Amino acid sequence: MHAPSPSAEASPPSTPRTIDLLAFPDVQLLDVTGPFQVFASANELSRANGLPLPYAPRVIAAQPGTVVSSAGLALGASPLPEAGEPCDTLIVAGGNGVYAASRDMALAGWVREHAGHARRVASVCTGAFLLAAAGLLDGRRVATHWTRCTELAHRFPALRVEPDPIFVRDGAVWTSAGVTAGIDLALALVEDDLGGQLALDVARHLVVFLKRPGGQAQFSTALSLQKEKGERFAELHAWMAEHLASDLTVAVLAARAGMSERSFMRHYREQTGLTPARAVEQMRVEAARRLLSTTRLPVKRIAARCGFGSEETMRRSLMRAIAVTPQAYRERFAAEQPPAVSRPAPGSGARPTPQTDQPTQAT
Repeated sequence: MHAPSPSAEASPPSTPRTIDLLAFPDVQLLDVTGPFQVFASANELSRANGLPLPYAPRVIAAQPGTVVSSAGLALGASPLPEAGEPCDTLIVAGGNGVYAASRDMALAGWVREHAGHARRVASVCTGAFLLAAAGLLDGRRVATHWTRCTELAHRFPALRVEPDPIFVRDGAVWTSAGVTAGIDLALALVEDDLGGQLALDVARHLVVFLKRPGGQAQFSTALSLQKEKGERFAELHAWMAEHLASDLTVAVLAARAGMSERSFMRHYREQTGLTPARAVEQMRVEAARRLLSTTRLPVKRIAARCGFGSEETMRRSLMRAIAVTPQAYRERFAAEQPPAVSRPAPGSGARPTPQTDQPTQAT
């Protein structure tokens, strides 16, 4: 597999990049169609701007023709490319059928061979099981559906499974969390290829609403703050999202950005349309909404974890943002709790253990 380029390109290539999305019987439908639509939308927006099409996405399968997904909807699939045929990106979908696909030694061998001719390889959700069976994830940091992290780590002990991120990039190999996280991964691939502005345009075009368990919910507000030329503060936004319970005053943020407070306030508002305080509040509200709907944590602990300081402060912020109290939001959006599994720190190597701080679903 070729090493990825050291920097993202600013414009589409003269020849569209081939994106092979591998499907199989009982595949998770959105694992295929979600990323496919991201690349298709990148093409649509590029065409509208008079630019060449950047991507040539195609669905492929070992049994070409009709592949029936676990949802019962059929996909049209092309045959597997011949050995040695160049490919820019190979993406392996997940779903209930991935276990049978992983036991297919011929298919695993083809994945391993085709990956050797690709610039990068990725998996969506439980597609990581097939990449692992092909021997492509040994020694790497990987992500998968949160309900399958323990199983993946047990079956393939050479992997470093990280249950928290939306997606993980380890060199030229990308793996994502469950189902709609494939859309986030595809957006990241577009950004890596063509820059943040086009990726942001695609996200806006698709009206992407991100709701993720654990740390997987932390990036949607940060992305929405990156308006035109807003990438200047992208690194700061990522840091803010990881430190919501910390002191995020203007003085702290300005120092983090390497600017004076006055200059930071002016440039930040120019590029995001918000004051720093308002941006921090939006991030904290988003995190609180995620914890209210996906965990059993008491409201007081959620307020502290999200940096509000008190339940009343969080209540006022939610009322201002969405006109709903924390308790009403939880009653309306919380789903039934599944068996709980803890989330060890990324890269710690610790195995998940039962606890109560656990998402209700992976979307």
